[in-house]
Amino acid sequence: MQTKERIFHMVLFEVIALSLLALLAVLFTGNDPLSMTGLAVSLSLIAMAWNFIYNIGFDHFAGADRIGRSLAKRIGHGAGFELGMIIFSFPVMMWMLKLDFWSVLMLDIGAVVFFFLYAIAFNWAYDVIRHNYGQRA
Repeated sequence: MQTKERIFHMVLFEVIALSLLALLAVLFTGNDPLSMTGLAVSLSLIAMAWNFIYNIGFDHFAGADRIGRSLAKRIGHGAGFELGMIIFSFPVMMWMLKLDFWSVLMLDIGAVVFFFLYAIAFNWAYDVIRHNYGQRA
């Protein structure tokens, strides 16, 4: 992927994720939508920076044939990304939500499960659409 497409991919991923995350955070925590949107935006900014760096490294490791990636490779991609997100997001969530370690751990695990599945589905769909419709992104 060229830089312009990588930025498009990252922004599209985050816009969809941000919408879903803010809604789910309000439903699961009972907190007000404004504070949950603030948290979602903060996590989204962290994720965009991590996404850009991580995917450059992963593409270097996995090769340019994105459509030929196996399910195992896609699961590895998602797991590596989410591990990094736990490391970067945990302190932010504790600070913004003012919750104890265990409460934030449970929320973070829920977010990781959601994003793990979402990242695999989004990237697979993006790769198929890109492949079928001519890499015009």
